[in-house]
Amino acid sequence: MRNARILAFAGSTRKASFNKKLVAVAAKSVEAVGAQVTLIDLADFPLPIFDEDYEAEYGMPENATKLKQLFIDHNGLLIASPEYNSSVSAVLKNTIDWISRRAAGEPMKAAFLGKTAAIMAASPGGLGGIRGLVHLRSILQNIGVLVMPDQITLSETHSAFSDNGALNNERKQASVDAFAKELVETVQKLNA
Repeated sequence: MRNARILAFAGSTRKASFNKKLVAVAAKSVEAVGAQVTLIDLADFPLPIFDEDYEAEYGMPENATKLKQLFIDHNGLLIASPEYNSSVSAVLKNTIDWISRRAAGEPMKAAFLGKTAAIMAASPGGLGGIRGLVHLRSILQNIGVLVMPDQITLSETHSAFSDNGALNNERKQASVDAFAKELVETVQKLNA
């Protein structure tokens, strides 16, 4: 699985984010099947709200350029998305909007075309964030990302993790492991 380079992150900047915990668990599962994983925290890449006037006056923010290069350097994405009002978080949408901007001499959607994404959500509610994943799937597909058909949702997150950040439910961990393996195998096949 040498060709699988996975960029993993949560669409949250909150320190105690359940989605950060979930993506960390899944990143370990991806590494366990032989892929290279880069786990990042969007809190380390603060961005202004996307605005074409801002872009025209100041250009691409440095953090957007850094993030875009990370996306370009990886052929798979592992995203844990919180659900805010039945959709994606503002920070996740803003990140995608900045990264999708085209630089001179660059093809449209250069950071997204040819990428494969696995999407997940964690929520204290009973639905596990599934409504937000519908929107995330649509956004990613519309910018050229192949989104894996399966997805992971984790409900009742207040009791889902142990003190060391692992999942308490063995069946859910097995699902995450299988999900990670499927992502890595798909990325490896598409980039062989």
